[in-house]
Amino acid sequence: MNALVIGATGATGKDLVEQLMKDDSFEKVDVFVRRPLDNQHDKLTDHVIDFDQPDTWRDLVKGDVLFSCLGTTIKAAGSKEAQWKVDYGYQYEFAKAARENGVERYVLVSAEFASPKARSFYSKMKGQLEEAVKELGFPKLTIIKPPILMRKGSDRTFEVLGLKAIQFMNKAGLFRSQQPLPTEDLAMAMINSAKRTQDENEPLIGTAIRKRASLKFN
Repeated sequence: MNALVIGATGATGKDLVEQLMKDDSFEKVDVFVRRPLDNQHDKLTDHVIDFDQPDTWRDLVKGDVLFSCLGTTIKAAGSKEAQWKVDYGYQYEFAKAARENGVERYVLVSAEFASPKARSFYSKMKGQLEEAVKELGFPKLTIIKPPILMRKGSDRTFEVLGLKAIQFMNKAGLFRSQQPLPTEDLAMAMINSAKRTQDENEPLIGTAIRKRASLKFN
C-alpha cells in the first residue's frame, strides 16, 4: 500500500512513521509536514507544505490510506480559533482532498470523549470532525478514540498530571478500562486498522484499541 500521513512530527506520528518503515505491507509512505523530517528511508517522501494553501498540495494526496494524527493544544496554537484551524480545518481539508483523489481508506485519531454535543470545546471540535469526515464517504473509515496517551517526553502539563493521576488510580484497581495507552500501541492499531478488509461500524475505544494493536497479519 501507499500510505499518506499528516501529523508525522507528533509523538504518535513519529511512532507511526517508524513502524510504517518496517512494515512490508507499505511500499511507499508520503508524509505532509511543515518542516523536513530528520529520518530518511528509501520508501519515505516528505512533502514540505503550507497547510493554508491547499491548492499547492491537493493533487499530491493520492494513495491507498490516509493516516491522520494531526493535533495541537490551545497553549501551543495560541487560541481556540487557531486550534480549530489545525485540529478541524487542516484535517478536514486533507480528508476531503484524499477522497476526491480516490483514497479509499482513512484512519483518524480522534479523542476519547469526542462528541458534536459535548460541552468542552476540544471534545465538541473532535466530535464535529468525526461527523464531517463520515459524510465524505470513505469506503473504509476507522475512527480511533484513545484514552490518555503515554507520549515520550511530553511537555503537556495537564496531560502529564492526568497521566500520573490515572496511573495512581489504576494501581488502586480503579478505572482499568481507561489505562493510559502508549503512542506506539496507538500507531500499531492505526496500521492494523488500515490492513483490515471489514468496514468499521463503531469507533475503536478502550480495550478494543489494544486488541487491534496486537493483531497479526500474514
